[in-house]
Amino acid sequence: MKTLICHEPYNIEYIERDIPQVKDNEVLLKIKAVGICGTDIHAYAGRQPFFSYPRVLGHEICGEAQQIGKACTSIKVGQRYSVIPCVPCGVCPACREEKTNCCENVSLYGVHQDGGFAEYLAVREQNLVEVPDSLSDSAGSLVECFAISAHANRRADVKKGENVLVIGAGPIGLGTAAIAKARGASVVVADTDAGRRQQIAAKLGVKTLNPLDENYIDALKACFNGNLACTLFDATGNKASMSRSVELIRNGGKIVFIGLYIGELVLDDPTFHRKETTLLSSRNATRVDFEYVISLMAAGAIDESMMKNIEYDFYTFGNKYKEDVVENKNLVKGVILF
Repeated sequence: MKTLICHEPYNIEYIERDIPQVKDNEVLLKIKAVGICGTDIHAYAGRQPFFSYPRVLGHEICGEAQQIGKACTSIKVGQRYSVIPCVPCGVCPACREEKTNCCENVSLYGVHQDGGFAEYLAVREQNLVEVPDSLSDSAGSLVECFAISAHANRRADVKKGENVLVIGAGPIGLGTAAIAKARGASVVVADTDAGRRQQIAAKLGVKTLNPLDENYIDALKACFNGNLACTLFDATGNKASMSRSVELIRNGGKIVFIGLYIGELVLDDPTFHRKETTLLSSRNATRVDFEYVISLMAAGAIDESMMKNIEYDFYTFGNKYKEDVVENKNLVKGVILF
């Protein structure tokens, strides 16, 4: 099978490999589509923490079942599935509480073990979620990205009518805003990039703000009838943005950090306490989140066009990976089609 492998930072090439042999609890997928994540870009550039080389990238996967292991009971040959990339240990306290997304020993397809930048991949049965016929291969691959956002919304328990501020208009922030809106929240998105603000306003029909504007807080209050946000999602991974978050929520509000900053953060403690702030982090996603996203897609509440703006051909995109993917300033969300 043709495989695109990243040998080391800045070294990626097509090679030929044997098609994987499935274990009893695994399913052989013929890969149909793979979403490109920031992880796939940062790994190429050597900026991805907890990463080892060589590695076949790609963890946002939609594939068709071709061969089924002897112990598998729920999979049908010819059916398409979205892949939950987190492979949990199943025995740590988090796993025993069904918080497999934050397993102490978690391994991810495309990060800690080989992923979907190949024609075939063997995946554990319990990591597969059925994709209905009404959804495209491309939509099936984007379930994972939306599921990260769905998990954050579930962590925050976003409700209808709630005032939600999403900071960062990349794919995760976009997905978070889309799902908060689908849950009935009043949503505002803040980003420093004018192009991304324009795109998210057009795709989602929500108000957007520039957090660097002098009247940012007043403008935010104007969007929420004189109030600050009830729930703030920060998807930037930016220290300054995350440190400022407590200023932007109302008393009794919630902050959810989705983006990851590698280092220490400082919050103003008197403000944090005065507002009786709830501070949460959100990591990965679970089957519940995948199934929820698929139900929203099937109902038309969210769709791939909200996020995807570039399609790639698997058999050629690796030849100019640096130019067409890593350094592509126009890329919001790309999907590789096979």
